[in-house]
Amino acid sequence: MTRARLRDLGVVIGELPTGPHNAITDVPGVWVGHTTLIYDQPRVARTGVTVIRPRYGEIYQDQCFAGYHSFNGNGEMTGLLWLDESGQLGTPIAITNTHQVGVVRDALVDYEARHHPDAAWLLPVVAETYDGWLNDINCFHITHDHVFAALDAAAPGPVAEGNVGGGTGMICHDFKGGIGTASRVTEVAGAHYTVGVLVQANYGDRRDLRVDGTPVGRAIDADVAPLPWEVSRGAGSIIIVIATDAPLLPYQCRRLAQRATVGLGRVGGVGHNGSGDIFLAFATGNHIPYDARTPSPIHYLPNRQMNPLFYATVEAVEEAILNSLTAAETMVGQLGRTAHALPLDRLQALLTGKVILG
Repeated sequence: MTRARLRDLGVVIGELPTGPHNAITDVPGVWVGHTTLIYDQPRVARTGVTVIRPRYGEIYQDQCFAGYHSFNGNGEMTGLLWLDESGQLGTPIAITNTHQVGVVRDALVDYEARHHPDAAWLLPVVAETYDGWLNDINCFHITHDHVFAALDAAAPGPVAEGNVGGGTGMICHDFKGGIGTASRVTEVAGAHYTVGVLVQANYGDRRDLRVDGTPVGRAIDADVAPLPWEVSRGAGSIIIVIATDAPLLPYQCRRLAQRATVGLGRVGGVGHNGSGDIFLAFATGNHIPYDARTPSPIHYLPNRQMNPLFYATVEAVEEAILNSLTAAETMVGQLGRTAHALPLDRLQALLTGKVILG
């Protein structure tokens, strides 16, 4: 069966409507770009980088409030100390593999310094998950030019998912995983706001996988889709980025990031000891000029009006993770290792009751 997004299979998560592309790019001004590296010589590459560029690419000059949550901290996301201290995001966000965080971070500094020569101080946000089972991770395939290409390719509209960008070599719930995205539109006090999510999914055990509450992972045996390795529960990580155009303060962004945990739990994530589950949320509803010297007007939602955004986040996170699975294709990597895609025909049969769960 041709790979598809979850809704193409007739599966609808939650009750809220999506944005026009059901992607993080439904939040106005948020762009996404990928660089994907797949080759076998001179050494095997199954890796890449994904970038998120808020504010139509001008986040350095027009910053926004942000916050993060570490569900389990066996991973890396650079720049979090200053983000936590200041409550502001002022650079693009990049996601890549574990061993190339430093290169991608330096490339973001290089790129911003070229485009903003007055930028004397930058602390970019770069996150990672581990692709070293399929990818020859110690070959260090990613260069500055690859990061520049992802930044230059960043655009609004539909977002490629599955085996792309930073998600190229990732594995989720023992199936091929990678990049996934989704969005929700919700109403708060008579105004409509969009919540968009992008994930790099590389976590979880097959028996824990649920789709819209159905324990499908337990019903897809190794003879249908072989496990990628001898069972090692808790391997891997997930990075979740949440964007919204609602006017939120930094602590409210942190509250939004915490709710990603609920969406992850609905799919089957439990925050294993070996998992790096790090979530970041940013809100574009206020403008923070980089060179501001006088007080600026700030708007925010009262806390009692946050619930609709919490629901939107949970639904979008759940669907984004599942989109990463349904979009990803079976991949053969180094040493002939194979990560098999989630079988969509089997998934549809399970969800429509054509197969009786054991």
